[in-house]
Amino acid sequence: MKPSSNSSYASKGTSRRDFLAKGAISAALGFSSFSSFGQGLQTAIERTPLSSAPSDLKITDVRCGYVRNGNSLIVKILTNQSIVGYGEGVDATAGTYHLVKQLGNRLKGKSPLNPNRLFEDLRRGGLFAGAQAGMYVAVLSAIDAALWDLTGKALGLPVYQLLGGKFRDKIRVYCDTAAYRSKNPTPADFAKAATDAVKLGHNAVKFDIDEYNDPNKYDAYNWTASNMELDRMYNQIAAVREAVGPKIDICVDMHGRYDTTTGKRVAKMMEPLKLLFLEEPFPAENPEAYKIVRESTNTPICAGENHYLAYGFRELLEIGAVDIIMPDLQKCGGLGEAQRIANLANLYYVPFAPHMVASYLGAMASAHVCASVPNFLIMEWQIYFHENPMFKEIVKFEGEQVVNGFIPLSEKPGIGVDINEEAMRKYAPAGIPFFE
Repeated sequence: MKPSSNSSYASKGTSRRDFLAKGAISAALGFSSFSSFGQGLQTAIERTPLSSAPSDLKITDVRCGYVRNGNSLIVKILTNQSIVGYGEGVDATAGTYHLVKQLGNRLKGKSPLNPNRLFEDLRRGGLFAGAQAGMYVAVLSAIDAALWDLTGKALGLPVYQLLGGKFRDKIRVYCDTAAYRSKNPTPADFAKAATDAVKLGHNAVKFDIDEYNDPNKYDAYNWTASNMELDRMYNQIAAVREAVGPKIDICVDMHGRYDTTTGKRVAKMMEPLKLLFLEEPFPAENPEAYKIVRESTNTPICAGENHYLAYGFRELLEIGAVDIIMPDLQKCGGLGEAQRIANLANLYYVPFAPHMVASYLGAMASAHVCASVPNFLIMEWQIYFHENPMFKEIVKFEGEQVVNGFIPLSEKPGIGVDINEEAMRKYAPAGIPFFE
């Protein structure tokens, strides 16, 4: 097999045959130590590419596995050179096994080194099959990330380099504290969750203030918050601000569970607390409603977790509906599309702050995009990375996942994080084929 054309050894005409021939000549001339020659030979063999030229690289199969009851999808793309790529999709992924296989069949025999073109082929090919949003795009996102990972590994480059280079070496994250896990959490609970996150090194935290079981709700379907609910929301976040001081950023999420009236009131009453942003006070489908709330307050308004593809962000940006966009890179279309979304936002001077509820594979994939655009603000990080052993077990990576509130950007080829399939197997949901 011929060495990779991108190798520095290949560019100098070096191959295993050349190296061994030169080694034999040197030995005949009298190397001082056979052991040192052997070590040099071993080093050279290890550094010589084992695969053929990237131009010969072809996709042979696309497989997948799931964790989190099917709400996290890991796609694996195999090739004829034993190089594999991994990508992740989230949320809109339950029940998508056959969609992965269907889209994967359309990739077999093709070179993975054209991720943008393959993305567009799959997107255009699904215009009448749901390629505008939802499950189709979540699966496409996972496949796209795996293609970028594979391309980087084949060419020996990190994904950020394939995306045009980097503006930063580390990616700032805010920690979602998941304080909502407590039933009717008190302001003291919020304050403790915030200080615990800061002790872990985080300099930004996030809290959810939508409580479906709040006893002060008018009823389960009325989206207008009562005065008592509003007081609860304010007191919880005020306790956080008092606990962490003025230097720690605070993000607040309402999960789209209220109406414009409540959105305006919450945004206005939070102004003294100087939030980094208020996220999705009501559903994302109506950009005009977001514009109304944004124009009523100094609190930055953020949305985008439930928007798909760059098309989904166009109107939000054109009419000035939000201060910050937050696409989820594991379901908005993938890494190439996320960069297009960020660049579109940059034309409007709108910061890019990705939503992220994936594994460390998804986190690092997102980090590459965040590094590649000028208008990156901050990215989501989950407390479960610190608490749930699954999230360390199912991935292979080097170094610390997060350091003092920043993800160190991987310099390894591809995404820089691989999947430990055997560890992942014990968390896979029953009844779904596992990387078959």
